[in-house]
Amino acid sequence: MNTKDILYKSSLTAATVALVLWGGLPLFRHRHHDVPVVKGPGVTAVKRLSEYAPGLAGTAGDTFVFVLEGKAPGGKALIMGNTHSNEPEGMLSALVVIERAVVEKGTLYVIPFFNNSGSRNTRAGDGYPLYFDVATDWGARRFRYGNRDASPLDQWPDPDVYIHYPERQLLSYIDVRNTNRTWPGRPGGPLMERVTFGAMELMRREGVDVAVDVHGAETMFPVTNCIVAPEKSVKIATLASLTVKAMEGFDNHVEPSPTGFRGLSHREIGDHGPALPFLLEAPIPFLDQPTGPKTVRLLLDGKDPFLLSLSRKKKLFVPYDESGWPLDKRVGQNLSVTLEILKQFTKKTADKPIAVRGVPRYADVVRDGIGRYLSDPAQAGPGAVVWN
Repeated sequence: MNTKDILYKSSLTAATVALVLWGGLPLFRHRHHDVPVVKGPGVTAVKRLSEYAPGLAGTAGDTFVFVLEGKAPGGKALIMGNTHSNEPEGMLSALVVIERAVVEKGTLYVIPFFNNSGSRNTRAGDGYPLYFDVATDWGARRFRYGNRDASPLDQWPDPDVYIHYPERQLLSYIDVRNTNRTWPGRPGGPLMERVTFGAMELMRREGVDVAVDVHGAETMFPVTNCIVAPEKSVKIATLASLTVKAMEGFDNHVEPSPTGFRGLSHREIGDHGPALPFLLEAPIPFLDQPTGPKTVRLLLDGKDPFLLSLSRKKKLFVPYDESGWPLDKRVGQNLSVTLEILKQFTKKTADKPIAVRGVPRYADVVRDGIGRYLSDPAQAGPGAVVWN
């Protein structure tokens, strides 16, 4: 091999390595970027989901469970955010509860990053941002922007077809990494089945009465701006939906949980345990397909000219105008609906009250912005910050 060939191959190798580093380093940093969670005045304990499912220990499926126990006994509720990590309104709603709520009666269990692996993943080919910043009174607070499904780095390979356990319904191969298709899970299954099994074990062992799974959905998808509930939960869901619509002025309706579609939280939690499940959906224009570039701005303000055009042609399932559908509005909706579900449950089950104060409602978040209700990690006391 002559000198010219050596130089050519060395240059080609160096260029390849440089290209891999240029593309790979941002993804590496994103995967290892930890988000601070400030323990608010109501947090009484912090656990790991692996305490309920040992098969999660040491994996990217393990995640934090924040416990807010009231001074008086009562009912128990589980709130989950980030089941789909590209729907940040769920995670932010959970964080506000952790950092602001004080429970007077009963107990809350809050999991802000339910699909921890998905929050460290991104959607290849769609131009998703890796991070987004929320403005606060003390500066910007940065969060990872993840993907709907868990990272293939943590669970691989995907099957040709995902066979749901235990119903054996055939689902898409990608659903094996979707934590809203793997309920109720099993201790020795794929990683995401172990995650949902851990949540089921938490509910069984702790005697959880209410489970709220917080999501976001496209404006072109009919199941949005709603509460999805099975038969056992539908009365409370209906009362909560009618109340927020009448008293707080935002649209909301109830969608029935289908009996023939397996693996979803709003179906399997109730079928495999005593808890009453509810899944919340708020419109997130970022996830719609006919939009402009997938920018942080679109994620935060929900303004898109293509969706506006479709709205004028009555092609969307929610009201949409020049104001878009901002993150503050989405988080506010989810918080109000969650609080109303707990209130209606307390009315129905007086011997198991769940009383919570300190959590803002829709009008508060829309007026003040979500950042007003996020704590400054730099000002937190020793041991008050959990890094996720």
